[in-house]
Amino acid sequence: MSPGSARSLNAATVATFLVFGLNGFVFATWVARIPSVAQILQLNNSQTGALLLLLAVGSMLSLPLAGVVTAKVGNGNAVRVGGVTCAAGAVLISTALLAASVPLTGVGLFLFGTGVALWDVAMNIEGAEVERRRRRTIMPQFHAAFSGGAFVGALVGAGLAVAGVALPAHLFTVALCAAVIALLLPRLFLPITTPAQQQEPEGPDAPKRGSAWKEPRTVMLGLVVLGAALTEGAANDWIAKATVDGLGTDAAAGSVMFAVFVGAMTTFRFFGGRFVDRYGRVPVLRISLASALAGLLIFVFGPNVWISGFGAILWGAGAALGFPMGMSAAADEPERAAARVAVVSTVGYTAFLAGPPLLGFLGDQVGIRTALLAVGVVVIASLMTVGSAAERQHSHRSTGVETGKA
Repeated sequence: MSPGSARSLNAATVATFLVFGLNGFVFATWVARIPSVAQILQLNNSQTGALLLLLAVGSMLSLPLAGVVTAKVGNGNAVRVGGVTCAAGAVLISTALLAASVPLTGVGLFLFGTGVALWDVAMNIEGAEVERRRRRTIMPQFHAAFSGGAFVGALVGAGLAVAGVALPAHLFTVALCAAVIALLLPRLFLPITTPAQQQEPEGPDAPKRGSAWKEPRTVMLGLVVLGAALTEGAANDWIAKATVDGLGTDAAAGSVMFAVFVGAMTTFRFFGGRFVDRYGRVPVLRISLASALAGLLIFVFGPNVWISGFGAILWGAGAALGFPMGMSAAADEPERAAARVAVVSTVGYTAFLAGPPLLGFLGDQVGIRTALLAVGVVVIASLMTVGSAAERQHSHRSTGVETGKA
């Protein structure tokens, strides 16, 4: 690799890392202020949930189209479009809150979710290409940056709420910063993200648009990510409440349990890549998902907060690699990366966004701690399909010329 190429790759690595962190920050700083939205609009819990559903709908409608958009305009331009759309949604939300308009807030949330989803798919495709060129596993570190950005965003949102900063001013500032940074950082992305270089092969044997949904391996990768995304989303939404309700602790202990889970997940995302490079993607994923399942069971059946806390550590560590490794596997062949990453992302985010509310309904019947056992069933299904993540041609783990394992 020439010095110029090395500098370009290093710059793209840093830019991708920052884009992941910014995405997590923007999303979490909004989530931290949801109680303020409910207060401004005078909504009860069910009305707030129905309003927030529009954000999920925007994301889930955008995800299947994100692969097509990214393949047409390139990763960098797709991040720009996603960032600007996200910023526009945040500005609309801030305007709607000043007018105390529920319908306008809903439209803003829809735009916000649409932008975040497009941004997410594009940055994952870029991250997979950076990983392939570096010939070592770094996708989990990008996702750790997202987790770290979300942590900082939540702290900033909570701090602004305590300081009494008006939510419209907060969102407008976040929108401005997100738009500027999302427009500038992709300038450092890899050259391969231009549309011409991402164009899919033509001719009678060329894959047809939408055919990624018909590829058995891609669908099975979606199942792998399904379990990982659901276990992460379930913990984000319910581990604190399950600790309080199931173990009879106070809210502070529930918050600590959530922090334990997130800390374990983020730490293993930072350091887990070296295990993938040493032992291979499939063995590490099997161990990870088995750890998530064991940790979940220990958390649910643990007789006290200490044993359940040990379960939360195993659960968080096990949940760390499923999503990023699913993205890496979907992007093994660059010419089909956009379509396949979009499919896997759609499955993963559907589980991440829609799964936890369904657990809430189940929790009303059996208790939220017991309801978490349903996540274990999905994790078992993911374990059964984890072989689909084996490295394929063009994988970053190949040696010599770029024609890795089949």
